[in-house]
Amino acid sequence: MIKETTDFIVIGSGVAGLRAAIELSRYGDVTVVTKDIPTESSTEYAQGGIAVALSDEDEVGIHYEDTLRAGDGLCREQAVRVLVEEGPELIRELISWGAEFDKEGSKLAFGLEAAHSRKRILHSKGDSTGKELERALISKVRTIPNIKRLPFAPAIDLIVENGNCFGAFVALERNPVAMLARATVLATGGTGQIYTITTNPQVATGDGASIAYRAGAVLQDLEFVQFHPTSLFLPSAPHFLLTEALRGEGGLLRNVKEERFMGKYSPDMELAPRDVVSRAILSEMQQTKSGHVYLDIRHMGEDFIRRRFPRVYSTCLRYELDITKDLIPVCPAAHYHMGGVKTDVNGRSSLHGLFAAGEVACTGVHGANRLASNSLLEGLVYGKRAGAAAFKYSVSKSEVKAMEKRVELKFLPHSIPDHDEIRGDLRRTMWQKVGIIRDERSLKEALEEFAGWRYILEKSFFTRRELELKNMIQLAMLITEAALLRQNSVGAHYREDHPQKTGDWMKHVTFVRGKAVYLED
Repeated sequence: MIKETTDFIVIGSGVAGLRAAIELSRYGDVTVVTKDIPTESSTEYAQGGIAVALSDEDEVGIHYEDTLRAGDGLCREQAVRVLVEEGPELIRELISWGAEFDKEGSKLAFGLEAAHSRKRILHSKGDSTGKELERALISKVRTIPNIKRLPFAPAIDLIVENGNCFGAFVALERNPVAMLARATVLATGGTGQIYTITTNPQVATGDGASIAYRAGAVLQDLEFVQFHPTSLFLPSAPHFLLTEALRGEGGLLRNVKEERFMGKYSPDMELAPRDVVSRAILSEMQQTKSGHVYLDIRHMGEDFIRRRFPRVYSTCLRYELDITKDLIPVCPAAHYHMGGVKTDVNGRSSLHGLFAAGEVACTGVHGANRLASNSLLEGLVYGKRAGAAAFKYSVSKSEVKAMEKRVELKFLPHSIPDHDEIRGDLRRTMWQKVGIIRDERSLKEALEEFAGWRYILEKSFFTRRELELKNMIQLAMLITEAALLRQNSVGAHYREDHPQKTGDWMKHVTFVRGKAVYLED
């Protein structure tokens, strides 16, 4: 087995991973490990923008209150305070590194999105904000010689001894490599691919949370999966995200009879929180026996639509849908995971030497339901914090050298001949039984189906597809168990058999290898 040592390893190359790597480069050599090309991450596909209190009409205190309100009572207030207070300075830093945001005259332009009480959404080229952030961060990384990028290297497992993390085993051309380091930062993104319908890219298979769980790290809030209300619904097209900003700018939701319906579900109409809008759409789809509803933006005018939403416009046009003239068929899709590796506000996990940032982490900043466009800001703020903490609490180089002599490959590779069939069955089960609306019967049925694949969790694999499937099964089981434990409805978690908040709703579901606990935070 090949063994390599470095000072710090970052697994993942979205906004959180890149910002962590930049921070860590001040203190030593950094290797950024990705299972695909470095630009393939959820950051790349983030359209709507990045929320930050920088406009003349806004204040960090208002952003703080909006985030708490969206989180439905389960946000960690300290984590939210860190996010909104440190965010503005990091946006200014990003601009100094070359990031370009849209302007009105000489001032930054701010948009409005659901559940925000002020216009505070910065956007770039209309609807390509994530792509611009990634471009600016990668450009910065390229100027730093001690950051090395290692693509096409999926993580197999973390290297852990006595509760201390010393790096990770990764697969290079189907061969295991022990990457040892003083500290490891997980920034692997989300989990959307465990659902049939998702806005997430192919890489979002929950790898970071799964390998952290196997290593003994604490995971929390896994039942809180956010479904974006509007993804493109066309038989010939992928479920392309249709940004929240479309409704923020005045887009209307109509059922297949072309009737507006949000007034029946919320006084905030189309600008209600995402969980409310998603359930409303699902209800209309069921009542009209249709697989979609419509998003109507025709009244905005052709010039405005082309200028404000060029990426959405051109993508839809590719599938012969002109959004300036046509109703847009949409349906909800799995979009963001509020739960993950439990960390403090510095990104520290329960394992010494292991840190997490971005969607893979659970700082508690999002509570039970993420406020729109807070995710990119979280990646910046907590990516930097995790990088700084990873250096501060890292082990010594001598400890890494000693571990290098002890580390051994204790597993042999296996194969899963029917992995594509299992993957499809898993995703359908999650969508149908652990989706937007859940109940005890559906959750128990899902767990019974997953039990047939438990043998996969006990084996080792060195190929990306098989590693992903193992991680997807692990996370699907944990999400379902968490949803079964939480017998109330909070934020994005809606139990049809327990539709109200109950007396113990402020507790959190916490997992640590083999154990699930429902407890006060």
